[in-house]
Amino acid sequence: MMELVNQFSVFLVNKPGVLAQVTRHIAQEKLNIIAMTMSDSSEHGVLRLVTTDGTRIRKAMASLNLPVTETEVLLITLPNRPGALAEVCQKLADAHINISYAYCTTGARGGKTTGVFKVADVKKAMRILKDKLPKTRDDKKRIRHHVATR
Repeated sequence: MMELVNQFSVFLVNKPGVLAQVTRHIAQEKLNIIAMTMSDSSEHGVLRLVTTDGTRIRKAMASLNLPVTETEVLLITLPNRPGALAEVCQKLADAHINISYAYCTTGARGGKTTGVFKVADVKKAMRILKDKLPKTRDDKKRIRHHVATR
């Protein structure tokens, strides 16, 4: 599965407890974080996250008075197995689509994981990856079932 979603980049002061405050506020708003990454510089940290509800996370961050930017990213469901991420990256490379950054969630061994990709050309990337994503275990079962019932 692949979809275009908004990622929120929240700029945080680099000091103890700030990330805890932000994630606690997100939890209190009953928003589920689908994927996140945190990076830092000497002046501030950048929390990048994708949630289940863009409108509500926007309001939640505004109530904390934090600087936030939004970026369109590809959210891709991948099988949690060696090489799945490499396959997507290679398909994008073959189509000359630059990946500005990417991060993945962790998933159950043998299950699924979610990859977040910031790419230079979202529409082209979606066209290239459509129906060409690495197969998950569930996809393989459906394919085997479909072939067996013919």
